[in-house]
Amino acid sequence: MTPRTHTEPEPARAEHAPEPPDEFICPISHELMEDPVLASDGHNYERRVIERWFEKQLTSPKTGEPLETAIVFPNRPLRCQITEWREANGD
Repeated sequence: MTPRTHTEPEPARAEHAPEPPDEFICPISHELMEDPVLASDGHNYERRVIERWFEKQLTSPKTGEPLETAIVFPNRPLRCQITEWREANGD
């Protein structure tokens, strides 16, 4: 019996992870957040990015409206969701 030398090509596999949900993406940097914080405009941003933004202007990056404070609050539940998504998707 002659050994078989021809093999069928393997089916193509998706090599990239799925896109993260929009709420995991910083609206300023357009990157997946690592340390999400909630600003007084009610939107979440990457901490280092929004702090740099506030050094130049005290307005909402999303709406352009003036803000009364540059104080931000850690969004721990969102941070946990992002961490879980990264672990599940190998990011």
